[in-house]
Amino acid sequence: MTEIVFPNDANPLGNAMGGRVMHWIDICAAVAAGRHARTPVVTASVDNIDFHNPVPVGSTVVLLASVNFAGRTSMEVGVKVWQEERATGARKHVVSAYLTFVSLDPANKTPRPVPPVLPETPDEVRRFEAAKQRRALRLQGRK
Repeated sequence: MTEIVFPNDANPLGNAMGGRVMHWIDICAAVAAGRHARTPVVTASVDNIDFHNPVPVGSTVVLLASVNFAGRTSMEVGVKVWQEERATGARKHVVSAYLTFVSLDPANKTPRPVPPVLPETPDEVRRFEAAKQRRALRLQGRK
């Protein structure tokens, strides 16, 4: 997903508001989760969000999302956000986040099973294994 930071997206310092970037992260992740599940999805949780660089007005923001792991009805989606210089294409890492989404049955809005994630590339396998560990920690934290 790609966005341009407009003045109405900015804080008084002329940079994208963190809340606006979080909004874009949620949308990008929801699209990825919904495409994987082929159902409506809702955000269940968001892990830590730590901003690394500001994003000035006029910048291009590039967001990439991937479904890293799927449980029975939920999915972990990772989103990485960059600020891209329009003139050079150079990118700076802005923020990364992991979100959990739940798939819903469109008829009755109850959780619905999702297809498994089948990692193929070494990068996908790495993200899958790391997501399994994060999921175990999240479930442990609920107890």
